[in-house]
Amino acid sequence: MQIEKHSFLVTGGASGLGESVARAIVEQGGNVVIADLNQSAGQSLVAELGDNARFVRCDVTSGDEVQAAVDMAEKEFGGLQGSINCAGIAVVQKLLDRENNPADLESFSRGVNINLVGSFNVARLVAASIAKRVANDSSVEKNSDQGVIINTASIAAFDGQVGQASYSSSKAGVVGLTLPLARELARHGIRVMTIAPGVFATPMMDTIPEKAREQLEVGVPYPKRLGAPNEFAKLAVHIIDNAYLNGEVIRLDGAIRMV
Repeated sequence: MQIEKHSFLVTGGASGLGESVARAIVEQGGNVVIADLNQSAGQSLVAELGDNARFVRCDVTSGDEVQAAVDMAEKEFGGLQGSINCAGIAVVQKLLDRENNPADLESFSRGVNINLVGSFNVARLVAASIAKRVANDSSVEKNSDQGVIINTASIAAFDGQVGQASYSSSKAGVVGLTLPLARELARHGIRVMTIAPGVFATPMMDTIPEKAREQLEVGVPYPKRLGAPNEFAKLAVHIIDNAYLNGEVIRLDGAIRMV
């Protein structure tokens, strides 16, 4: 699927990985609806990107708010050809604290709700929009690429660390969504892929101490550095373009394996 003149919803698109994806889509002549909770950052990015971009404030766990983002894409750009879901949070807490008190259940659930349920919520509403468009378009060729849904997991889905129970399990759930959704949506010509990034230079990484950041960089076999958000965007763009990529999870991590 080409990006030029096609439209995509990017959640978490006001910063980090999502921002890089939004920029890459517009650079290739595509349209993007940036859905994010950070209204000021989102509006500033849209002002920079120009007529091919729109912003909508959106909580990915809300059916109504995600539907509003889909509706905007349909109204402003005539429909959607896909989504790249980069919205997510990292909840860090041990199952038991130093006094052996149990973890906060609400915090655990919040991570799962945003990362996993939010991904499903975006996928279901974007898929519905694409499927309805395809069903109403008599010119659509059989076995042609009509849409692509890209979710974001993490290497924590496979290499979870102590304190990452919420994050790792939610991202493992995103990995688990990939194949069943790809199989289900095949009849509509919609592909489903997942990217599992390693340690990337995003605003989330800015919250950790410099020493911890350096240790992470040392742990990457090659290249020995944090990933750049534009490298994530390059992979997302390739997935959109390559119609034979479907139902798979791609680690993008410089060969790091967390132990």
